[in-house]
Amino acid sequence: MIYKPQVDDYVNWKDHEGWIYFVSPEYITIEIGVTEKDHENIKHCPIHKNTRCLLLCYHSQWSELKFIKHRRLEK
Repeated sequence: MIYKPQVDDYVNWKDHEGWIYFVSPEYITIEIGVTEKDHENIKHCPIHKNTRCLLLCYHSQWSELKFIKHRRLEK
């Protein structure tokens, strides 16, 4: 069975683990880090309260992903 990545899946890829944050037919992004913005940075962009570090994984690399869990299935 071929794994099809979905938002909120927690995956391992190479030396990284994280939550899938975005999915398109061409690539996915994997969230590998989140930090809270300081007060000065929030003033510049009040919509987003966190800074995210996202890893780009192209469709041709999806076979290298290892599914670990899904966020909604944790409960």
